[in-house]
Amino acid sequence: RIIFDYIDGGVEDEDCVERNVTAFRDQRLLPRYLVDVASPDQTTEVFGRRYSTALGIAPTGMAAVARHRADLILAEAAAAADIPFIISGAATASIEDIAALAPNHAWLQIYGARDAAITRDQIERGAKAGIETLVMTVDVPVNAKRESNIRNGWVRPYRPSVSAFLETLTHPGWVAEYLRHGLPFFENWRTYTEAGASPRQVAAFLSSQMPSTQTWRELETYRRLWSGNLVVKGIMHPEDALRAERAGVDGIIVSNHGGRQLDRSPASLDMLPGIRNAVGDRLTVMLDSGVRRGADIISARALGAKMVFVGRATLYGVAAGGREGAQRAIRILRDETGLVMAQIGCPRLAEIGPEYLSNTGG
Repeated sequence: RIIFDYIDGGVEDEDCVERNVTAFRDQRLLPRYLVDVASPDQTTEVFGRRYSTALGIAPTGMAAVARHRADLILAEAAAAADIPFIISGAATASIEDIAALAPNHAWLQIYGARDAAITRDQIERGAKAGIETLVMTVDVPVNAKRESNIRNGWVRPYRPSVSAFLETLTHPGWVAEYLRHGLPFFENWRTYTEAGASPRQVAAFLSSQMPSTQTWRELETYRRLWSGNLVVKGIMHPEDALRAERAGVDGIIVSNHGGRQLDRSPASLDMLPGIRNAVGDRLTVMLDSGVRRGADIISARALGAKMVFVGRATLYGVAAGGREGAQRAIRILRDETGLVMAQIGCPRLAEIGPEYLSNTGG
């Protein structure tokens, strides 16, 4: 339960989690018929790279607490499905190992460390590993109050409650895996700690470095350091999108962190049209938060998102079924997307626009 709550939960009353989902449910798709939809084409081009569909895997920290090697499994599943995978800034596998498994599909997320030299080094490591897209996440200025984690003792220092500990014993498979492999390391931070540091010591070091104050100045620095595609994740205001454009970014992920940071935040989907209108085609606009169905991917595309990312769905898949589970989660969403495309009479995902939504005047 403690792991499920960590993946499933949001912040405080979890209203934002529900708001994200409701925003998608409120969309009404407007079908057109007598169209040849025998072979729906989901291919999507982002930053000059063509992917199999408009779905990507969002960065999800501490994935290996759900299943050993989860980050690597998700990277493998993304590469096999030909979709992007964003390496979390709190990944439990190294930049180099993930990039080797998914050489044309791995993007790298950074939060920015208090020690700027660490961030510079991680950016350099990403470039040397052949990664082409860097994702700066900006919506974690402070640690959020995730009350389900607090109840379970899933906060530093980690002291699970008695009930959480006893409930864990009812999952012998997970317990056996934990006993076999122990706590996972935050591999991308391990190199900056003393030799022989334990997983808890590495986690403590990571906590001493994040969250850190990040400003437009840091974004401009990362733009100078990174010659590839630069994406800002967590933008929710059109004015911030325009300022990011002036800083030289290539893309934006409209996101409220899946409802895991600011409980009174608007839904990402509700802010998407305004941001898309502000930057037009000058930036690649993408989205995450609240995506649960293939129809959600269609709705986000209709409102201007080029790529749509999920986090919880693929974590559920890898936790429940390992590689097969991750592949199954991706396949469900991709199959639903194709089904909905056929149902609304749209043979090519690239052609979907606001005219397919009845509540936007189409």
